[in-house]
This record gives sequence, C-alpha cells and structure tokens, in this order.
Amino acid sequence: MARSPSFCGVILAAGTSSRMGRDKALLPWLGTTFLESAMQVLADTELIIVVAGANAERLSPVVDAAGASLVLNPHPERGQFSSLRIGLQEVLNRGRDAAMVTLVDRPAPERETVRTLKEAFLDSLPDMWAVVPEFEGRHGHPFLVGREMMEAFLRAPADSTARDVEHANQQRIRYLEVGDPLVVCNVDTPADYERILNG
Repeated sequence: MARSPSFCGVILAAGTSSRMGRDKALLPWLGTTFLESAMQVLADTELIIVVAGANAERLSPVVDAAGASLVLNPHPERGQFSSLRIGLQEVLNRGRDAAMVTLVDRPAPERETVRTLKEAFLDSLPDMWAVVPEFEGRHGHPFLVGREMMEAFLRAPADSTARDVEHANQQRIRYLEVGDPLVVCNVDTPADYERILNG
C-alpha cells in the first residue's frame, strides 16, 4: 500500500560560507538566489523550514516572502549535522512525518527530479525509511526521510555525521539513480560558482 505522509521541506542554510566569502544562500541563480530556488522546488511540500545561523537576520526577509518558516541553529559551529537535527526536530514538532531535505549551497535540482524522488518515496514499502538520489554513482540532495529515519538522526550521538547514520541504516534506504547532475553539484568556492554560472 502506498504511503500518504505530510511532507515538510527542510533547507539547511546555517553555514558560514567561509570559503565562498559571502553567504551562499543569497548567491544569484537564474534570476533568484540559491535559497529562493530551493524554496521554489520544495513548493509542493506542506511547509518549508529554513535552518539559519548567524545569517538569520539576512535570510529572514527572503524566507518570510516565500511563506516559509525560519528556525535558528544557535550553534552552527557544531556543523551541518546539528542543523539537520534542528530541522528534523521542527518537522516532528509541527506534526509532520516526512521531510525533503536539501542544502542551500548548491543549485536547486530540476522540479521533475523532486517529483520523481517523492513518487519513489510514496511507492516504497514501509521498511524503506529514506530515498536518496544518485547521479553517476554519487549520492546527492535533496533526500527524503520518513519518521523512522528522522528519529534515527535524532537518536544519534551529537558528534555523528549524516553519513554515519546513513551507513548504519543502509538497508532501509532506497538509492535512486536520476539523470540530474544538479543533485551532486557542490558550490564551496568562488571558482565553483563561476564554473556553474558558465555552464
């Protein structure tokens, strides 16, 4: 039987963007910004949660304009896993039982990719807790998680990484090959950004 969860979108945007030299969430991209394009591709979810850090004041007007919710990570220096846990806890606090999680420091994937991932999650058996996109054998974002996987992330030691939890639960994860290279496109430096802008 197909599942019918209520989805939240979760965008992790609390990083300092130190290698980029400016906030990656606000980098221009296709007439918007990385943050705005991420919110656009998650627009079919019932609620979008953006996890911010020291940049919360800068991101707040953009998040508010999209009708999304801003959640603060008070200790972004603890790393991305701390932001993931804050975002997922907020999903559960709001009574939702599935989340589509992505990072703000990358171009958003194609809308069709997001639809394909969502359909794969909905069609999966209950013993599959997550769907992760792959492109040419590399795992990417956004990934989808159900309540069981969210709870696994939240139960893990604070010094864990998302990869640690993923590896511990690999038999519960469906890896789905997609034809969208943007799912594995990372932008860490000005050179990375120039490369994707120039195609």
